[in-house]
Amino acid sequence: MPLPIEVKNYYTLDDYYSLPDDIRVELIDGVFYNMASPSQIHQEISGELFSDIHEYIKNNRGKCKLFHTPFDVKLFANKDDIVQPDLFVICDRDKLDGKRCNGAPDWIIEIVSPSNATHDYVLKLSLYEKAGVREYWIVNPEDKMITVYFFDDGMHSINTYSFDEKIKVSIYDNYEIDFKDIMSRISE
Repeated sequence: MPLPIEVKNYYTLDDYYSLPDDIRVELIDGVFYNMASPSQIHQEISGELFSDIHEYIKNNRGKCKLFHTPFDVKLFANKDDIVQPDLFVICDRDKLDGKRCNGAPDWIIEIVSPSNATHDYVLKLSLYEKAGVREYWIVNPEDKMITVYFFDDGMHSINTYSFDEKIKVSIYDNYEIDFKDIMSRISE
């Protein structure tokens, strides 16, 4: 039986790491946000994307590392925010301490659940941009759309794609993800 959580006005990193293991939350600006259990389509898209990205990194002997939730990302050195993106790529291995990523990943992919759309499209978008994430994808299975934000060297671009398109991964010179192919491998 999980222990009750003390209700406070502002939670810290100590509060986060004091939670029971079976409670999945993110900590943003002192507030805990519950993480809903992912749906089947969420898990299948996540698995296919992980496989595709992992294969690309391995085949190109890349220095970047790919991770998936649950793995903590502490975006800022001077703030207690902890997020757990669905998928993320880290190219600076010095950010990894064996327990979490300390600093912004280069590329984050969030797969929207109906109960957390605002969380991904508004709260996390702002947080990731401020933290210095270079590329942020929001995959929306319900709308069958992918929104790609690219924040690099002061440049900002936003593009929207359907699940029938190939999408260029901006942090790499020669990599694109074929969503039509990914979706053909998923049972709906």
